[in-house]
Amino acid sequence: MTINCKGKLIALDTPKCMGILNVTPDSFYDGGKYKSDASFLNQTERMLTEGATFIDIGAYSSRPNAEFVTEQEEIDRIVPVIRLIADRFPEAILSVDTFRAKVASEAIGAGAAIINDIAAGLLDENMLPTVGELKVPYIMMHMRGTPQTMATLTDYNDIVKEMLYYFSERARAARSYGIQDIIIDPGFGFAKTTEQNYEVLQKLELFQILELPLLSAVSRKSMIYKVLENTPAEALNGTTVLNTLSLLKGASILRVHDVKEAMECIRLVTKTQGL
Repeated sequence: MTINCKGKLIALDTPKCMGILNVTPDSFYDGGKYKSDASFLNQTERMLTEGATFIDIGAYSSRPNAEFVTEQEEIDRIVPVIRLIADRFPEAILSVDTFRAKVASEAIGAGAAIINDIAAGLLDENMLPTVGELKVPYIMMHMRGTPQTMATLTDYNDIVKEMLYYFSERARAARSYGIQDIIIDPGFGFAKTTEQNYEVLQKLELFQILELPLLSAVSRKSMIYKVLENTPAEALNGTTVLNTLSLLKGASILRVHDVKEAMECIRLVTKTQGL
């Protein structure tokens, strides 16, 4: 299984790591941590050195009850950073974390190669046509509502069954616009209670029926620190545990804040699998 990132074929037979770079002031773990060009470049270099295949750059916090950011403000935040990193690290594969088609288009033009959409095209009717025209890989996540409303939208009859239907429908819609490389993200923490997050993780292997690469993004999330009764800053060990479970259940990409530890996880799990 491979994805085409601007002519560079990336095989996902062996799991890969996606490092998170937030250029937001209010992300739940590292909001405001990186503010200068030097800090963006240093963190990117660190993640690439530690083994990240992808760098996911976001300028709109999608944590529960996150502040609304205008489209232009998101563009003004993210495009200069993508251009900066693409110029310094031309071989890096950059992903843009946005649910807005115009932001995605500007970011791809600035040097990004993947679009990572928390809304799977449902918050911007132009997203799927835009991705199809750009011919880039598309990560579609499961969510209900918006970052401002999702915490209230957790009523499911059978969450995994409903998610499988959601991904089938969204993948069909994406393919109708010529999108070739589709990756699914279960959306841990998005319109899901802690108990629902763990039910999805427990049944994660069922998503293989879709025959699409799966991205797992549990890094330092509340599903870890609420159970362990600690904080995001103390949730690295818990993150490694859930990353391990994700890999054993079929995840192809780990999206993380801590690349070194995630790569160690990938190396040890793949060793046990003889890969």
